[in-house]
Amino acid sequence: MALLEVEDLRVSFATPDGQLDAVRGLSFTVESGKTLGIVGESGSGKSVSTQAIMGLVRGARISGSALFDGNDLLTMDSEALRKIRGAEIGMIFQDPLSSLHPYYRVGWQIIEMIRAHDSSIAKDTARTRAVELLRLVGIPQAENRVDDFPHQFSGGMRQRAMIAMAMALNPKLLIADEPTTALDVTVQAQVLEVMKRLQEEFGTAIIMITHDLGVIAEVADDVVVMYAGAVMEEGARDTIFYDAHHPYAEGLLLSLPGYGTRERLVPIAGQPPSLISLPEGCPFRPRCPYAFDRCTETPPLLDVGDKDDHGSACWLPADRKARAGMRHQPATKRPVAKRAAKK
Repeated sequence: MALLEVEDLRVSFATPDGQLDAVRGLSFTVESGKTLGIVGESGSGKSVSTQAIMGLVRGARISGSALFDGNDLLTMDSEALRKIRGAEIGMIFQDPLSSLHPYYRVGWQIIEMIRAHDSSIAKDTARTRAVELLRLVGIPQAENRVDDFPHQFSGGMRQRAMIAMAMALNPKLLIADEPTTALDVTVQAQVLEVMKRLQEEFGTAIIMITHDLGVIAEVADDVVVMYAGAVMEEGARDTIFYDAHHPYAEGLLLSLPGYGTRERLVPIAGQPPSLISLPEGCPFRPRCPYAFDRCTETPPLLDVGDKDDHGSACWLPADRKARAGMRHQPATKRPVAKRAAKK
Protein backbone atom coordinates (compact mmCIF):
# COMPACT_ATOMS: atom_id res chain seq x y z
CA MET A 1 0.00 0.00 0.00
CA ALA A 2 1.23 3.50 -0.89
CA LEU A 3 1.77 6.06 1.86
CA LEU A 4 -1.11 8.19 0.53
CA GLU A 5 -3.87 6.92 -1.75
CA VAL A 6 -6.42 9.48 -2.93
CA GLU A 7 -9.43 8.05 -4.77
CA ASP A 8 -12.17 9.98 -6.60
CA LEU A 9 -11.74 13.17 -4.55
CA ARG A 10 -14.48 15.72 -5.24
CA VAL A 11 -14.70 19.19 -3.72
CA SER A 12 -17.56 21.60 -4.48
CA PHE A 13 -18.79 24.90 -3.09
CA ALA A 14 -22.27 26.41 -3.09
CA THR A 15 -22.20 29.94 -4.55
CA PRO A 16 -24.95 32.48 -5.41
CA ASP A 17 -24.38 31.62 -9.09
CA GLY A 18 -24.58 27.85 -8.60
CA GLN A 19 -22.41 24.93 -7.56
CA LEU A 20 -18.69 25.39 -8.17
CA ASP A 21 -16.92 22.07 -8.74
CA ALA A 22 -13.33 22.84 -7.71
CA VAL A 23 -12.07 19.23 -7.81
CA ARG A 24 -13.75 16.57 -9.95
CA GLY A 25 -12.72 12.96 -9.41
CA LEU A 26 -9.03 13.38 -8.54
CA SER A 27 -7.09 10.15 -7.87
CA PHE A 28 -3.37 9.66 -7.21
CA THR A 29 -0.90 7.79 -5.01
CA VAL A 30 2.31 8.89 -3.29
CA GLU A 31 5.03 6.44 -2.26
CA SER A 32 7.45 6.98 0.63
CA GLY A 33 10.63 8.70 -0.53
CA LYS A 34 9.05 9.79 -3.83
CA THR A 35 7.86 13.16 -5.14
CA LEU A 36 4.54 13.67 -6.90
CA GLY A 37 4.25 16.87 -8.91
CA ILE A 38 0.78 18.39 -9.41
CA VAL A 39 0.85 20.99 -12.16
CA GLY A 40 -1.71 23.21 -13.87
CA GLU A 41 -2.88 26.77 -14.35
CA SER A 42 -4.22 28.87 -11.48
CA GLY A 43 -7.71 27.70 -10.57
CA SER A 44 -7.17 24.13 -11.76
CA GLY A 45 -7.80 22.67 -8.30
CA LYS A 46 -4.24 21.90 -7.24
CA SER A 47 -4.19 23.66 -3.86
CA VAL A 48 -7.80 23.08 -2.83
CA SER A 49 -7.37 19.32 -3.33
CA THR A 50 -4.55 19.02 -0.78
CA GLN A 51 -6.20 21.50 1.57
CA ALA A 52 -9.37 19.40 1.48
CA ILE A 53 -7.34 16.29 2.31
CA MET A 54 -5.87 18.11 5.33
CA GLY A 55 -9.24 19.41 6.56
CA LEU A 56 -8.37 23.04 5.80
CA VAL A 57 -11.32 23.80 3.51
CA ARG A 58 -14.46 25.18 5.15
CA GLY A 59 -17.92 25.25 3.70
CA ALA A 60 -17.15 22.69 1.02
CA ARG A 61 -18.86 19.46 0.10
CA ILE A 62 -16.14 16.80 0.02
CA SER A 63 -16.38 13.18 -1.08
CA GLY A 64 -14.02 10.35 -1.99
CA SER A 65 -11.25 8.87 0.12
CA ALA A 66 -7.69 9.80 1.14
CA LEU A 67 -5.98 6.86 2.84
CA PHE A 68 -2.86 7.90 4.75
CA ASP A 69 -1.11 4.91 6.26
CA GLY A 70 -4.40 3.06 5.87
CA ASN A 71 -6.53 5.70 7.65
CA ASP A 72 -9.01 7.85 5.74
CA LEU A 73 -8.19 11.53 6.35
CA LEU A 74 -11.57 12.63 5.01
CA THR A 75 -13.50 10.81 7.75
CA MET A 76 -11.29 11.89 10.67
CA ASP A 77 -12.54 14.41 13.23
CA SER A 78 -10.72 17.71 13.71
CA GLU A 79 -8.81 16.51 16.78
CA ALA A 80 -7.40 13.46 14.98
CA LEU A 81 -6.41 15.60 12.00
CA ARG A 82 -4.72 18.13 14.25
CA LYS A 83 -2.47 15.38 15.63
CA ILE A 84 -1.49 14.34 12.11
CA ARG A 85 -0.88 17.84 10.73
CA GLY A 86 2.69 18.82 11.49
CA ALA A 87 3.62 15.52 13.14
CA GLU A 88 3.06 13.13 10.22
CA ILE A 89 2.15 15.50 7.39
CA GLY A 90 4.03 18.78 7.07
CA MET A 91 2.84 21.67 4.92
CA ILE A 92 4.71 24.51 3.21
CA PHE A 93 2.48 27.31 1.96
CA GLN A 94 2.99 29.68 -0.94
CA ASP A 95 3.48 32.85 1.11
CA PRO A 96 5.66 32.28 4.20
CA LEU A 97 5.16 35.86 5.40
CA SER A 98 1.45 35.20 5.90
CA SER A 99 2.12 31.74 7.36
CA LEU A 100 4.60 32.95 9.97
CA HIS A 101 3.08 35.12 12.72
CA PRO A 102 4.69 38.58 12.47
CA TYR A 103 4.52 39.22 16.24
CA TYR A 104 6.50 36.15 17.31
CA ARG A 105 10.12 35.19 16.75
CA VAL A 106 10.79 32.50 14.16
CA GLY A 107 12.45 30.18 16.68
CA TRP A 108 9.58 30.55 19.14
CA GLN A 109 7.10 29.48 16.44
CA ILE A 110 9.13 26.37 15.63
CA ILE A 111 9.46 25.55 19.35
CA GLU A 112 5.71 25.92 19.91
CA MET A 113 4.96 23.68 16.94
CA ILE A 114 7.25 20.97 18.31
CA ARG A 115 5.81 21.17 21.85
CA ALA A 116 2.21 21.28 20.58
CA HIS A 117 2.66 17.70 19.40
CA ASP A 118 4.85 16.53 22.30
CA SER A 119 4.48 18.54 25.50
CA SER A 120 7.04 16.32 27.25
CA ILE A 121 9.83 18.02 25.26
CA ALA A 122 11.45 20.76 27.33
CA LYS A 123 11.68 24.25 25.86
CA ASP A 124 15.49 24.16 25.90
CA THR A 125 15.48 20.88 23.99
CA ALA A 126 12.97 22.24 21.49
CA ARG A 127 15.07 25.37 21.05
CA THR A 128 18.15 23.28 20.33
CA ARG A 129 16.12 21.36 17.77
CA ALA A 130 14.94 24.65 16.19
CA VAL A 131 18.53 25.85 15.81
CA GLU A 132 19.53 22.51 14.26
CA LEU A 133 16.65 22.73 11.79
CA LEU A 134 17.47 26.29 10.76
CA ARG A 135 21.09 25.28 10.27
CA LEU A 136 20.00 22.23 8.29
CA VAL A 137 18.00 24.34 5.82
CA GLY A 138 20.91 26.72 5.32
CA ILE A 139 20.13 29.68 7.58
CA PRO A 140 23.50 31.32 8.39
CA GLN A 141 24.33 31.89 12.08
CA ALA A 142 21.22 29.92 13.04
CA GLU A 143 21.97 30.19 16.77
CA ASN A 144 21.52 33.97 16.48
CA ARG A 145 18.85 34.16 13.77
CA VAL A 146 16.55 31.84 15.75
CA ASP A 147 15.51 34.90 17.78
CA ASP A 148 14.73 37.07 14.74
CA PHE A 149 11.24 38.08 13.68
CA PRO A 150 9.92 37.01 10.24
CA HIS A 151 10.34 40.51 8.77
CA GLN A 152 14.07 40.28 9.52
CA PHE A 153 14.37 37.30 7.14
CA SER A 154 14.58 37.61 3.37
CA GLY A 155 11.95 35.86 1.22
CA GLY A 156 14.20 32.86 0.64
CA MET A 157 15.11 32.61 4.32
CA ARG A 158 11.44 32.76 5.35
CA GLN A 159 10.68 29.93 2.95
CA ARG A 160 13.53 27.92 4.43
CA ALA A 161 12.20 28.64 7.91
CA MET A 162 8.82 27.26 6.79
CA ILE A 163 10.57 24.13 5.51
CA ALA A 164 12.35 23.81 8.87
CA MET A 165 9.03 24.08 10.70
CA ALA A 166 7.37 21.58 8.38
CA MET A 167 10.22 19.10 8.86
CA ALA A 168 10.58 19.64 12.64
CA LEU A 169 9.02 16.30 13.57
CA ASN A 170 10.30 14.34 10.55
CA PRO A 171 6.87 13.91 8.89
CA LYS A 172 6.22 11.03 6.54
CA LEU A 173 4.66 13.36 3.95
CA LEU A 174 5.46 16.95 3.02
CA ILE A 175 2.93 19.00 1.01
CA ALA A 176 4.66 21.94 -0.68
CA ASP A 177 2.15 24.40 -2.17
CA GLU A 178 3.93 26.70 -4.63
CA PRO A 179 6.99 26.95 -2.35
CA THR A 180 9.19 28.79 -4.89
CA THR A 181 6.71 31.12 -6.62
CA ALA A 182 7.93 34.42 -5.12
CA LEU A 183 11.64 33.54 -5.16
CA ASP A 184 14.33 34.42 -7.67
CA VAL A 185 15.96 31.61 -9.63
CA THR A 186 19.05 31.31 -7.42
CA VAL A 187 17.07 31.13 -4.17
CA GLN A 188 14.56 28.79 -5.81
CA ALA A 189 17.35 26.36 -6.64
CA GLN A 190 18.63 26.53 -3.06
CA VAL A 191 15.16 25.83 -1.60
CA LEU A 192 14.64 22.86 -3.92
CA GLU A 193 18.07 21.52 -2.99
CA VAL A 194 17.16 21.76 0.70
CA MET A 195 13.96 19.79 0.11
CA LYS A 196 15.77 17.10 -1.89
CA ARG A 197 18.45 16.77 0.79
CA LEU A 198 15.84 16.41 3.53
CA GLN A 199 13.98 13.83 1.45
CA GLU A 200 17.15 11.79 0.99
CA GLU A 201 17.96 11.98 4.70
CA PHE A 202 14.52 11.18 6.12
CA GLY A 203 12.81 9.28 3.27
CA THR A 204 9.99 11.82 3.20
CA ALA A 205 7.32 11.67 0.50
CA ILE A 206 6.61 15.04 -1.15
CA ILE A 207 3.64 16.47 -3.01
CA MET A 208 4.91 19.44 -5.01
CA ILE A 209 2.13 21.76 -6.18
CA THR A 210 3.23 24.28 -8.80
CA HIS A 211 2.53 25.85 -12.16
CA ASP A 212 6.28 25.90 -12.90
CA LEU A 213 7.25 22.99 -15.13
CA GLY A 214 10.92 23.76 -14.48
CA VAL A 215 10.39 22.89 -10.81
CA ILE A 216 8.56 19.70 -11.81
CA ALA A 217 11.46 18.70 -14.07
CA GLU A 218 13.88 19.24 -11.20
CA VAL A 219 12.21 17.31 -8.38
CA ALA A 220 9.24 15.15 -9.43
CA ASP A 221 9.19 11.38 -9.94
CA ASP A 222 5.57 11.31 -11.14
CA VAL A 223 3.35 14.07 -12.50
CA VAL A 224 -0.38 14.81 -12.44
CA VAL A 225 -1.58 17.48 -14.88
CA MET A 226 -4.82 19.16 -13.74
CA TYR A 227 -7.23 21.41 -15.61
CA ALA A 228 -10.64 22.70 -14.52
CA GLY A 229 -10.56 20.52 -11.40
CA ALA A 230 -9.86 17.22 -13.16
CA VAL A 231 -6.84 15.14 -14.17
CA MET A 232 -5.95 15.59 -17.83
CA GLU A 233 -2.84 13.43 -17.84
CA GLU A 234 -0.69 11.46 -15.42
CA GLY A 235 2.52 9.50 -15.67
CA ALA A 236 6.23 9.39 -14.85
CA ARG A 237 8.08 12.69 -15.17
CA ASP A 238 10.10 11.70 -18.24
CA THR A 239 6.98 10.30 -19.91
CA ILE A 240 5.09 13.56 -19.47
CA PHE A 241 7.99 15.70 -20.66
CA TYR A 242 9.05 13.57 -23.63
CA ASP A 243 5.84 11.79 -24.65
CA ALA A 244 2.94 13.99 -23.52
CA HIS A 245 -0.39 12.91 -25.00
CA HIS A 246 -3.04 15.37 -23.84
CA PRO A 247 -3.21 18.66 -25.79
CA TYR A 248 -3.27 20.61 -22.53
CA ALA A 249 -0.06 18.97 -21.29
CA GLU A 250 1.44 19.58 -24.72
CA GLY A 251 0.38 23.22 -24.54
CA LEU A 252 2.01 23.70 -21.13
CA LEU A 253 5.25 22.23 -22.45
CA LEU A 254 5.23 24.32 -25.64
CA SER A 255 4.90 27.46 -23.52
CA LEU A 256 8.05 26.47 -21.59
CA PRO A 257 11.24 28.31 -22.69
CA GLY A 258 13.89 26.00 -24.08
CA TYR A 259 11.50 23.08 -24.73
CA GLY A 260 11.83 21.38 -28.12
CA THR A 261 13.33 22.87 -31.30
CA ARG A 262 10.91 25.75 -31.93
CA GLU A 263 12.14 29.34 -32.11
CA ARG A 264 9.20 31.02 -30.36
CA LEU A 265 6.97 30.24 -27.39
CA VAL A 266 3.55 28.86 -28.29
CA PRO A 267 0.86 30.12 -25.88
CA ILE A 268 -2.36 28.24 -25.11
CA ALA A 269 -5.20 30.16 -26.74
CA GLY A 270 -8.22 31.33 -24.74
CA GLN A 271 -8.98 31.28 -21.03
CA PRO A 272 -9.78 28.51 -18.51
CA PRO A 273 -13.53 27.83 -18.22
CA SER A 274 -15.80 28.79 -15.35
CA LEU A 275 -16.01 25.96 -12.83
CA ILE A 276 -19.69 26.79 -12.36
CA SER A 277 -20.62 26.18 -16.01
CA LEU A 278 -18.11 23.88 -17.66
CA PRO A 279 -18.27 23.27 -21.43
CA GLU A 280 -19.90 20.10 -22.68
CA GLY A 281 -17.56 17.12 -22.88
CA CYS A 282 -13.83 17.70 -22.47
CA PRO A 283 -13.26 20.90 -20.44
CA PHE A 284 -10.27 21.81 -22.65
CA ARG A 285 -12.26 21.47 -25.89
CA PRO A 286 -12.83 25.24 -26.51
CA ARG A 287 -9.06 25.86 -26.39
CA CYS A 288 -7.86 22.63 -28.03
CA PRO A 289 -6.20 22.74 -31.48
CA TYR A 290 -7.16 19.09 -32.04
CA ALA A 291 -10.86 19.29 -31.04
CA PHE A 292 -13.23 17.14 -33.11
CA ASP A 293 -16.80 15.85 -32.92
CA ARG A 294 -16.30 13.24 -30.18
CA CYS A 295 -14.82 15.83 -27.82
CA THR A 296 -18.38 16.74 -26.84
CA GLU A 297 -18.31 13.44 -24.90
CA THR A 298 -16.38 13.53 -21.60
CA PRO A 299 -13.34 11.24 -21.99
CA PRO A 300 -12.31 8.98 -19.09
CA LEU A 301 -8.67 8.63 -18.09
CA LEU A 302 -7.38 6.21 -20.73
CA ASP A 303 -4.19 4.19 -20.99
CA VAL A 304 -1.78 5.65 -23.54
CA GLY A 305 -0.30 2.91 -25.70
CA ASP A 306 1.15 0.00 -23.76
CA LYS A 307 2.15 2.03 -20.69
CA ASP A 308 0.10 1.13 -17.63
CA ASP A 309 1.38 4.15 -15.68
CA HIS A 310 0.56 6.70 -18.39
CA GLY A 311 -3.03 7.92 -18.59
CA SER A 312 -4.69 10.70 -20.56
CA ALA A 313 -8.27 12.00 -20.52
CA CYS A 314 -8.42 12.52 -24.28
CA TRP A 315 -9.97 10.79 -27.30
CA LEU A 316 -6.89 11.36 -29.49
CA PRO A 317 -4.90 8.33 -30.72
CA ALA A 318 -1.75 7.37 -28.84
CA ASP A 319 0.45 7.60 -31.95
CA ARG A 320 2.27 10.95 -32.05
CA LYS A 321 2.32 11.20 -35.87
CA ALA A 322 -1.41 10.54 -36.09
CA ARG A 323 -2.06 13.30 -33.55
CA ALA A 324 0.19 15.76 -35.36
CA GLY A 325 -1.73 15.29 -38.59
CA MET A 326 -5.05 15.96 -36.86
CA ARG A 327 -4.12 19.59 -36.19
CA HIS A 328 -4.80 20.38 -39.84
CA GLN A 329 -7.62 18.00 -40.72
CA PRO A 330 -11.32 18.90 -40.78
CA ALA A 331 -13.04 17.50 -37.71
CA THR A 332 -15.19 15.09 -39.77
CA LYS A 333 -12.09 13.36 -41.22
CA ARG A 334 -10.23 12.83 -37.97
CA PRO A 335 -9.80 9.25 -36.76
CA VAL A 336 -11.27 8.25 -33.41
CA ALA A 337 -8.90 6.65 -30.91
CA LYS A 338 -9.75 3.23 -29.47
CA ARG A 339 -7.99 2.76 -26.16
CA ALA A 340 -8.68 1.03 -22.89
CA ALA A 341 -9.92 3.00 -19.88
CA LYS A 342 -7.52 3.15 -16.94
CA LYS A 343 -8.51 1.03 -13.97
